[in-house]
Amino acid sequence: MARDTDGVRRKNGDTPALDEVDRKLLGLLAEDATLTYAELGKRLNLSAPAVHERARRLKQAGVIQRTVAVLDADLVGKPLLAFVHVDTEGWGKSPAMMALALLPEVEEIHSVSGDACLILKVRTAGPGALEDVLARIYAVPGVLNTRSYVALRSYLERGTSPATGLEAPGTIHGNTRPR
Repeated sequence: MARDTDGVRRKNGDTPALDEVDRKLLGLLAEDATLTYAELGKRLNLSAPAVHERARRLKQAGVIQRTVAVLDADLVGKPLLAFVHVDTEGWGKSPAMMALALLPEVEEIHSVSGDACLILKVRTAGPGALEDVLARIYAVPGVLNTRSYVALRSYLERGTSPATGLEAPGTIHGNTRPR
């Protein structure tokens, strides 16, 4: 069930407290959400039912929002990744602009501060398909300008990390950094 939380900020007391085990569990799930509760339990030194209960609680609290498969863009025929900065009249978040979320090529839409109103993350089959997406963006009332940045290669793509940044220097989630 989706909730419209536009303009609603969490109160400090509304954020669930995450302990070290929760953060380790979230890190493992962020890397591979197909791990069984038994496998997660082995890695966390917990029973499978204890891991299941923690995961259930984290889902219920909204910390875990959904479970998705990460697809290889090249293998699904969308090797071109572009970030499109969109300038609009007024505030960029109009219903017509948000309707761009219906385009399968548009992966993300971000309202930003700076020299653009919105940044879109777009994946297409190639330059011609990107041109078609840009034409759809320009057709939205209020769009003034776009600037597109095509990624030549991606070195890191990941979701939100449960790490706090307080781990010991030279480690990643308690492991030594690769050299």
